Amino acid sequence: MTSSFFQVLRVGVAVLVLVSLLVAGSALAELAGEGRILAFSLLAGTAFGIVLQRSRFCFYCMAADFFSHRDARGLLAVVVALAVGTIGYHAVFGAFQPVAVAGRFPPGAHIGPVSWVLALGAFVFGLGMAISGSCVSAHLYRLGEGAVASVLALLGAALGFVLGFLCWNTLYLRAIQEAPVLWLPAHMGYGGSLLLQLGLLGAIALWLLRYRTAPESNVSPLQAILVQRWPAAVGGSLVAFIAVLAYFRSGALGVTAELGSLARTAADAAQLLPPRLEGLDGFSGCATVVKQALLSKNAVFVLGVVGGAFAAALVAGQFQPRWPKGRVLVRQFAGGVLLGWGAMVALGCTIGTLLSGIMAGAVSGWVFAVFCLAGAWLGWRWRQRWPT
Repeated sequence: MTSSFFQVLRVGVAVLVLVSLLVAGSALAELAGEGRILAFSLLAGTAFGIVLQRSRFCFYCMAADFFSHRDARGLLAVVVALAVGTIGYHAVFGAFQPVAVAGRFPPGAHIGPVSWVLALGAFVFGLGMAISGSCVSAHLYRLGEGAVASVLALLGAALGFVLGFLCWNTLYLRAIQEAPVLWLPAHMGYGGSLLLQLGLLGAIALWLLRYRTAPESNVSPLQAILVQRWPAAVGGSLVAFIAVLAYFRSGALGVTAELGSLARTAADAAQLLPPRLEGLDGFSGCATVVKQALLSKNAVFVLGVVGGAFAAALVAGQFQPRWPKGRVLVRQFAGGVLLGWGAMVALGCTIGTLLSGIMAGAVSGWVFAVFCLAGAWLGWRWRQRWPT
């Protein structure tokens, strides 16, 4: 009786949260200027948060599952997302820009410079994932699950962004300024880029399929949707669908722009930053700015992610507020600092530079993926030796 009551209560609160987000989206759509884009970003973030929570779409968790148990479900979900997203992105690019030309990139796409700074930033980001236990997007959806300690990781990431800003001019002048920005369609055409990426992803999928994955349990369809972890093909396809739709409607998917902008605004107000951050504002992707307005596309998107994940966790009975103690709190914050520094110098995270970048045919996305995975593996090895 008591259990049933709390289950009904959880579902009722989840419905209230989702209705509130819909009402907020409707109110945003009435605003002048970018009101409709803000409304779309909020609702897209809500859908993304639900998919992340139900699919357990955390890049570190999925990598750690494979490192520890050779459970390839999570990594296969990433491959599915990249494959479906690559097809969608190339179709959209072909409509926006029929002929791909070097130096002329689709607006707002995550196509960044390729240098040792990108590799270093990705490696540090991967290390930060392992130490803090999640990537930035997963820390956001885990807030919706009640993981209060993720707040410390995000605060650490904000500090990491500030440290990245302080390093930026030196790194930019030494390496990034002259680094090539490589976009596969500009060199191979849309067809060649699509075939190359799908071929690489297909080879990765075949390799992953060699490993036995955990069998799916026999549950009712309702439990499979609302409670159980969604299959890799479902979660990955939905991530890709949201990513393509978001790019078409408002901009490339990413979750660090608002966090970085808040950190930049605070550091600028405290006069910690140099007068000029060389070349930074000329790059696309998870761009940071000194905020002049409260609302932004990425801000409402992030709010939607947390709200959507909260609603999904309530329905699944997975909202479990928890507060780790002692060394775990230190580890969360320290890992967050590495996440922020890596995301700043790499111009994005696993959602922006890796996911959106590879979908766009950016070589920077592939470089980020390789070095981020290397950092995650090293961090995972460290956690096996010195668990907390």
